[in-house]
Amino acid sequence: MDPVGQVLAALADPTRRQILERVRGRPLSVGDIAKTVSVSRPAVSQHLRVLQEAGLLRCHKNGRQNFYGIDLGGLTALRSYIEGFWDDVLGAFQAAAVQEAERKKRH
Repeated sequence: MDPVGQVLAALADPTRRQILERVRGRPLSVGDIAKTVSVSRPAVSQHLRVLQEAGLLRCHKNGRQNFYGIDLGGLTALRSYIEGFWDDVLGAFQAAAVQEAERKKRH
């Protein structure tokens, strides 16, 4: 799967979006993340793996604990993808404005 597809697939799950929001402010341990979501700790670990593989989280160890924080790689890929559509939106807006101006000239 392409990088943007991985990011979109990862973000399709509400629990993964919730985890991403939790670590937005600062990296958290797996235990701290597990306390904030309504799934089992093994499920949290699986969600963390999906988010990490999609480039949305990065893990660092401190002693025996793993801490997860935001990885901007996946978000950057997603933003670039979405911004590609923005050019289409602006082009359509410009075409509509030109068409409206021409319509007003005729009347």
